[in-house]
Amino acid sequence: MTTDKYSGAIALELNIASAFVRNTIKLLEEGATIPFIARYRKEMTGSLDEVMIMRIRDRLNQMKDLDARREAIIRSLIEQEKLTGELERAIQEATSMAELEDIYLPYRPKRKTRASIAKEKGLEGLAKIILSQKYDDVEEKAQSFVDLEKGVNTIEDAIKGACDIIAEWVNEHIYTRKRIRSLFHREGLLCSKVAKGKEAEGANYRNYFDFSELLIKSPSHRILAMMRGENELMLRLSVEVDEEKARNILETIFVKGNNASSELVKKAIKDSCKRLLFPSMETEMRQLVKEKADKEAIRVFVENLRQLLLAPPLGQKNVLAIDPGFRTGCKLVCLDKQGKLVHNETIYPHPPQLEVKDSLHKIKSLVNAYKIEAIAIGNGTGGRETEMLIRAIPFEKEIIAIMVNESGASVYSASAIARKEFPDYDVTVRGAVSIGRRLMDPLAELVKIDPKSIGVGQYQHDVNQNDLQQSLEDTVVSAVNSVGVEVNTASEQLLTYVSGLGPVLAKNLVVYRDEHGAFRSRKELSKIPRFGDKAFEQAAGFLRIRDGENPLDRSAVHPESYHVVNKMAGKLNCSIAELIEQPELRKKIDPKEFVTETIGLPTLQDIMQELDKPGRDPRKKFEMFEFAKDIHSLNDLKIGMKLPGIITNITKFGAFVDIGVHQDGLVHISQLADRFVRDPNEVVKLNQKVMVEVTEIDMERKRIQLTMKGQNIKAE
Repeated sequence: MTTDKYSGAIALELNIASAFVRNTIKLLEEGATIPFIARYRKEMTGSLDEVMIMRIRDRLNQMKDLDARREAIIRSLIEQEKLTGELERAIQEATSMAELEDIYLPYRPKRKTRASIAKEKGLEGLAKIILSQKYDDVEEKAQSFVDLEKGVNTIEDAIKGACDIIAEWVNEHIYTRKRIRSLFHREGLLCSKVAKGKEAEGANYRNYFDFSELLIKSPSHRILAMMRGENELMLRLSVEVDEEKARNILETIFVKGNNASSELVKKAIKDSCKRLLFPSMETEMRQLVKEKADKEAIRVFVENLRQLLLAPPLGQKNVLAIDPGFRTGCKLVCLDKQGKLVHNETIYPHPPQLEVKDSLHKIKSLVNAYKIEAIAIGNGTGGRETEMLIRAIPFEKEIIAIMVNESGASVYSASAIARKEFPDYDVTVRGAVSIGRRLMDPLAELVKIDPKSIGVGQYQHDVNQNDLQQSLEDTVVSAVNSVGVEVNTASEQLLTYVSGLGPVLAKNLVVYRDEHGAFRSRKELSKIPRFGDKAFEQAAGFLRIRDGENPLDRSAVHPESYHVVNKMAGKLNCSIAELIEQPELRKKIDPKEFVTETIGLPTLQDIMQELDKPGRDPRKKFEMFEFAKDIHSLNDLKIGMKLPGIITNITKFGAFVDIGVHQDGLVHISQLADRFVRDPNEVVKLNQKVMVEVTEIDMERKRIQLTMKGQNIKAE
């Protein structure tokens, strides 16, 4: 299929003008990144957003995969000398992988089957006779096919072999498969039973010990839960349909009379259903629902990840970070405004040591010595107890203390990235640094951690890992480029995700920066080894130079458009700096006057918005949050308590809320609001502050049920 055919088909599916799809595909194939296309090529794409550009990319790849399979099938049929004009037309007209595989199924090279063995014995002729259903004297017809040399010893052997062939024909019949596939789609039941002897060991799956529901109505989280139970050998899953209904469908297709031959055809249909067709359809249905469940689980995961990555940053502050602990003590690190480690040590304020007085004195002296402005406390073991300790200290100035979600900090601390950054420190120091930096700038720190370890997914290890990795990569790249990166302070890991860079150029940039000092202009980027014109085009607009020579270098205005801003300033007889600093000057500009063949109104409107707030961080402003003071563990909870909490994870079935007791509570989707909620994201967002009421406490399973009904909460 040509690019024009691809673009035409995709345009029709997505209801987008064909020219915009064609331009988008061209840009993608030329190596342009999705953030670059969405931000700086709006005239070419009709201002398509990143989501739509990703859909075009993904659909294009699906179509190419389908064409690759189409070509492979045609090659196979040519090699088998079985390709006919009619068959080739059917293959070329197939619009899905399932349709393509149905066409190819009768010709697919396969291991020996009962039908192939019967054909080798010369019984295909008898199978055709029986399937014609013209004869009642089947045994008489079968007599001529008895052949001791071929292993057909009796009439019964001949008839049985012929029926095996008919069963395979039924299974491989395109219309048959289409009808039965439709039945499985409409009426297939996903059934789950407990595996024999696993009742006690599989207690976590007891909801699925004897469970069934329509496959098409089964939500993604339930499908993935049952499949996980099956993988752990706790459950047995099956996809079932009404066998009698299926056989009736097949009999209307294949049974033509009411004689002995017809009865044999019915018998072959029954055998085909049980041995070939049903298992084949069950496998296909399971794969289909798994793909659908994966897609939904990945969507939920990446939405959570995006919200987490774009959480409000505290900003550049001197921070004291604490990784709490009891027996091993609390690790303290002091970070300067750039996140550089300047001091570390350990205190033991909790049991068994209980060195409270010395610990309080040490924290107070560190706050004074390093001019600490904020204290970040990990929310793991000992977190709430440490928070209480900090809030009891009479500091000489106002110090904010914030609980920080430390999920993934231990993964980072043991990573190669952390070892390279802090080769002389152990994992406890690295973990505390990660907690402090996560408060200062969540995005810059979280990009160093495998997203699957951050703690905002569900079943992320059960879904298709290639699809998940692509989606996570898209999400991180989108988040990093939507914020922009300060080129003179960004880590190598953060720079890796900038449009057009990648690991090699990110490393080259850091090496160049270390050798030559801070960049003074975007132009200087071209001096970096291997930083060619294409890389500059893709990356420059997303790299910021806060104190650069050109005021536009700290903005999202692309260098390719600087000449337009120069024209604007020239027309008003002012400098670019004055144009940025004086709103009354910008009001005199009519963007339409600067439209050219290559720069249209969408780009000009983006430029004007950037001139209003150059380089502005799009993330929300940081807000303080405190847990209830007297609630520290499950034992402190009582049903009916109303508590402040923070959303830590969002799933299809509800939201998890940290209320400060080391165990997140669940607000089921039915308890999120006083109205029907289809998607939890309609009501809540990650890191949102909420009020919840405790409705159930399961001490044995350490589960907390919460409700937000009556709170009138809307998603931020």
